[in-house]
Amino acid sequence: MAEQDPTFNIQRVYLKDASLEQPNSPAILLEQEKPSIEINLGISAENISEGVFEVCVTATVHAKVQEKSLFLCECKQAGIFEIRNIPDDQREPLLGVACPQIVYPYLRGNLADLTQRGGFAPVHLTEVNFQSMYEQQKARRQAQPPAGESAPEGVQ
Repeated sequence: MAEQDPTFNIQRVYLKDASLEQPNSPAILLEQEKPSIEINLGISAENISEGVFEVCVTATVHAKVQEKSLFLCECKQAGIFEIRNIPDDQREPLLGVACPQIVYPYLRGNLADLTQRGGFAPVHLTEVNFQSMYEQQKARRQAQPPAGESAPEGVQ
């Protein structure tokens, strides 16, 4: 009967990818103007074997002074999770909310470290409400027409 018990285990958390580009260095570093910062977050989940999933949270940070790039930094933090004997309707929120919440603090630390090692003030990501993010994405998916059908006029 133990084989049918629900299982949720963290197998590993790791930095999957990290990059920092400074295309306009060193000249841009002499600018005195405060840069504008654009931050984008993404979440992906992939079934890598029976009952084992990789969940990645990616942060892309683009800092600009006027229209010139100061830096472009991307970090992808991942975790491997064992999820077994959990119904599909409960597994999806685990992959979209619980797993990203576990991985995100590592991403925040790595991104701050990478930008600081690049010679900039560390970029500290704010806390994220993954539950709200998950619900918004789910609502967008439900609002999209099935593949092969077009959206009604005026809807994109």
